[in-house]
Formats: sequence, structure tokens, C-alpha cells
Amino acid sequence: MDRISAEVPRGTIYGFLGANGAGKTTTLRMVTGILYPDSGELSVLGSPRADLVKHRTGYLPEEKGLYKRMTAGQIVTYFGSLKGLDRAEARRRGEELLRRYGLGEWVDRKCDSLSKGMGQKVQLLATLIHDPELVVLDEPFSGLDPVNIELMRELILAMKRDGRTVIFSTHILEQAEQICDSILLIHRGRKVLDGTLAEVKASAQRGVLLDYDGDGAFLGSLPGVRRVNDAGKHAELTLEEDADPQAILAAVVGRLTVRRFDLREPSLHEVFVRSVGAEEAAEMAPVGDAR
Repeated sequence: MDRISAEVPRGTIYGFLGANGAGKTTTLRMVTGILYPDSGELSVLGSPRADLVKHRTGYLPEEKGLYKRMTAGQIVTYFGSLKGLDRAEARRRGEELLRRYGLGEWVDRKCDSLSKGMGQKVQLLATLIHDPELVVLDEPFSGLDPVNIELMRELILAMKRDGRTVIFSTHILEQAEQICDSILLIHRGRKVLDGTLAEVKASAQRGVLLDYDGDGAFLGSLPGVRRVNDAGKHAELTLEEDADPQAILAAVVGRLTVRRFDLREPSLHEVFVRSVGAEEAAEMAPVGDAR
């Protein structure tokens, strides 16, 4: 990491965004006290040393796994014990969490019988059992199907409602755009943008969202259009500052069947592309995926 400076507001959902290899995991490991910065200052929950406040933080790494022969209740209890809870209290809290989040009937079932989504939920509950103030999630949406992506999103929002601060890394920009209050965009170990979602989007130029039928190959050549991100039947057009959206609409209507034409702020994907270039942004996922 190279001279990254950022501040995470308490009680918010904060996204670390960047392509694979950008430095997201390295940064999160410093926040959780697994790695130590070579230089600079790092303050976590008011402490200059992240390892001194580990009992107040929860961390779910990207490389996830369960002890398959242990039950869901045993797993959550075990992690509670690692965080300093006595076994009886860890068991009580674990069962309460599993019931609260719809896994009550799985308390005494072995983890090798859990679906992937259930297993990820159990691991997340194990991260929360000691009631951390700060929760750090590394690529929590990676590998999940759409149903479990929705479930993970609901769990993250619930953490915020409970008053926790949530930091999570992702390369799936749509997920960050839906739930983040603020973001840090990093590229090759350097900060590109940071701030509230509204501030980051306001820093970019206007755009048009276009749903259409027909051949949109000409869209990039229209006067006033700086760049086009075209998915075939849906396109996002970046406009020049002095562009006339009505003139662009008139030119499009004559050549395409237009189902939607919205002048609005750019998506996070478009902000990222403008910041680092289309080729550099190729690894980022503009919409939710199930990888």
C-alpha cells in the first residue's frame, strides 16, 4: 500500500473497492491487526495498535471454511470461546444468533450438511458472537448465488441497524452501490477516490442510462457523448459538460427503439472506469455475479 489516507465514520457501511490485487485484503489485514504497516499511522477504534482492540472487532476473511464434522452450534461456540467468552455464555449467544437468523433447526446438525449459503451465514455469525463494534468482511459476496447475495446484504444492513461499523471489500460494484454510505476506491495500492457515495458520484460527469432494442454501435459517435459502456440492450453514456441530452435523445430515437432514457448520476462502475481507464477496470464486476 502506498500512502493511503482515509477515515471510516462510526456506525456506517464503508466499502473498500478495487480490482483483484489492488491491495484491499492487505489493507483489511492491517485494520484487523494481522499485518502491521511499515510506515504511517493506523488508528482502530481510537487505538494506535489494532491488535489491542481485537476483542472489539470481528473479521471474516475471504478464504472461508468450516470444520465439517462440528455442528453449527459448536462452530459458533468455539469462535466465541476464542474471543474470550466462557463456554456456557458462548453456547447461549451462539444458539440465540442461530435462531435469530433462521438457523435454529441447524444448531445440532453437522456443518457438512449445510448449503454454501448457510455455511457462510454460520461463519458470519461466528464473527459476530462477541458483539464487536467493528466488523471487517473480505469479499463477503464472492461465490454466492443471487439468493445468498440478497441474504448477505440483509445481514450487513442489520449490522448497521445494530450500531456497528462495517468495512467490507468487494470487486462487485453493484453490491457496494446498493448498501455503502462511503467508499474507498484503490488501484494498485494507491487511493483513487474516497468519500460518501454522493460525493464520489458528484465528482464525475453526467450520464444517460439507455435501454434499447437495435444496433447501438453508433452511440459512441454521437455529438456530446464522451464514452459508452454498452451491454447490448443497456448502455450508459458519459456526456460532455455542454452536451444537450434532448439532442442525443432525438438522434437515438431515429435509429433505435428506446425503452428507457434517463439522465442521472453515473454508476460506481462508470466512476471507476473514468478514474483508472477501461482496460485497467476490466477485472471489476459492474453487476452482481456468483463467482
